[in-house]
Amino acid sequence: MSLKLRLARAGAKKRPFYRIVVADSRSPRDGRFIEVVGTWNPILPKGDEKRVTLNVERIQHWQSVGAQPTDRVLRFLDAAGLAKRDVRQNPEKAKPGKKAQERLDAAAEKAAKAAEAPAEA
Repeated sequence: MSLKLRLARAGAKKRPFYRIVVADSRSPRDGRFIEVVGTWNPILPKGDEKRVTLNVERIQHWQSVGAQPTDRVLRFLDAAGLAKRDVRQNPEKAKPGKKAQERLDAAAEKAAKAAEAPAEA
């Protein structure tokens, strides 16, 4: 059985609230879990200490047993100093697509021609 430290959604419609749970990786997101080890309230401001609460002892226990955190939970654990998260950088993702790049090139070419025309006259 592979264990995951992951989020389970609770709260009302348009008012999200998440529990950080230990669950079997095969169980559904909001389905059966083993233990609640923390909470995350994304509605609270980022500086609020109640935004993320973690039961450090239980998280360390489950990590020692082999539970793997999901990416979002790993962010919380990294901020708390419980785990190390590698920084991900994908500079290709920030670049515009092929069509948008063609439009930008065409606009730059048009602007260059417009700048040359008054200089010649």
